[in-house]
Formats: sequence, C-alpha cells, structure tokens
Amino acid sequence: MSLTKLLFPKSKFNKRQIIEYYTKIAPYFLPLVHKYPIVMQRYPDGIFGKNFFQKQIPEYFPDWINRQTVDLKMGGKQTLVLIEDQQTLEYLANQDVLVYHSWLSQTDLINYPTKIIFDLDPAQVASSTQLKDLKIAAKALKVILESYNLIPFLMTTGSRGYHVIVPILPHYTFELVHEFAKQIAIKLVQQAPDKYTITINKEKRGECIFIDYLRNSYGQTSIAPYSLRALEGAPIATPLDWFELDSSTPQKYTIKNIFSRLSHKHNPWLNFQASAKALPKL
Repeated sequence: MSLTKLLFPKSKFNKRQIIEYYTKIAPYFLPLVHKYPIVMQRYPDGIFGKNFFQKQIPEYFPDWINRQTVDLKMGGKQTLVLIEDQQTLEYLANQDVLVYHSWLSQTDLINYPTKIIFDLDPAQVASSTQLKDLKIAAKALKVILESYNLIPFLMTTGSRGYHVIVPILPHYTFELVHEFAKQIAIKLVQQAPDKYTITINKEKRGECIFIDYLRNSYGQTSIAPYSLRALEGAPIATPLDWFELDSSTPQKYTIKNIFSRLSHKHNPWLNFQASAKALPKL
C-alpha cells in the first residue's frame, strides 16, 4: 500500500503518519508491552474498510520478529507476535496494524497474569452526565483497590471509557485473579446499583455503566497503552495520572496532541511494573 494511502479518511492521516507515530511513541509503548503476546487489529483499507483481528503470526512475517507459542483453552496451539523493539513496531505499522491488544500475562509465566483490568464502559457514547459518573466510578474503584494495599493505574481507552489497571505479582492463576476482580466489581456496584452494573446482557444494563472485569481470563486481551484506536481523529489509549481524571475525556489525546503532552510531562506509568503487589485476601 502507498504510504500516502489515507487510513483515517476524514482526519487525513495516512499510512506514513501512522508509521511515524509508532516510531516516535516506541520509547513509551515498548516497556508496557514487553513480553506480552499481542493480538493485532489490521486495517488494510483504512478505518472504514475491511479490518480483521489477527492472532496467529502470518508465515510471511520475517524471522527476526519475536513470537510466542501458547496453548489454547480449547486445545491446540497458536503463535503470537511479541513487540520487543522499534523495528518490529514499524514493520507491523507498515502491515496496516493500527490497533494493538495485549495479553494480561507474559511469556515466561503465561498462566499467571501480571495485571488486573477493569474496563469502565458507558451504555453508549458518554453524555456529560455519564462522563461524570464514569469518573466517579473510577475514583470509587481506586479507593476500594487501595484499601487492599494495591496500586491502581488509570488510562483512557481512546474509545468510550477508562481502564483502571492494577499491577500484581505473577503468583496467581487466572481463575483466582478473575474471581478477585469480580468481587471488587461487585463491591463497586453495591455502592451505586442504580448507576453501575456487572450484568453481561447489554439489554438488561439500561443506562448503567458496565464494570467489565471479564477480560481477566486466560487468553483475553486489553487495549495496549499508547495504541491508536480505529476512530476518526486517531484517538490514543493514554495513561494518565489520577489528578488528570477530572479534566480528561476518553478521547482527549490523539495523534495530534500526544507528543505535546509527553514533552511537557513525566511518564505517569513509569513505575507501573515496580508497583506490582501481592493479591490480598478479600
């Protein structure tokens, strides 16, 4: 595909600009995906054209790209990409990978997650009231998690909501972590059952904010920090400091303003891995 091919037609971002974005963001992106298997979301015809998720690494990918073969839940095996260097990131961007989703466990201890993910998702594109409720939910979740001596981190999803992510020591099975996350989500819902829900059925959620803990399972993924999203404006899943929550929106940072932000600010997730804690008993 030509480097001038528009991948974001209305925003006028072409393939060359996407590759340049991932080249420039690599120092922030790479430490947060290191050793995590990656699921690629590819858009060969731009964000309004054909797109697909790709887990299995294609045979034509060069041998120098690192990879990890994992066991599948239903049997069999699959080999996924690892993004360990800038060269790999640039190659993938050149293959029209716009969006990156990472596993919750790393290659050396694939059955033991290193983080817990809570996705706070509004019923639809958040109104001003729902955006306020999203932020209240994030803050309440932070308080609950800190009461268990855990250190929660905050990220815009670049889409409709926020992720609250907790680094943990890789000592616990997915089953145990999943149950812990569920119980924390229940505690949050109990604080405001008219505003929050863990109900899976979308039709039964009404206007409630969905507290999604379900991705805390083997083989599940979450949007990688600093990944683009396939939405006009090219929004970015952006790590935040907690004090930034009130002035933020889920799509505040884009390919146009992310580097201005980073040039004037320290990296809010610099100590993410070092903040991992033991999983407490509920």
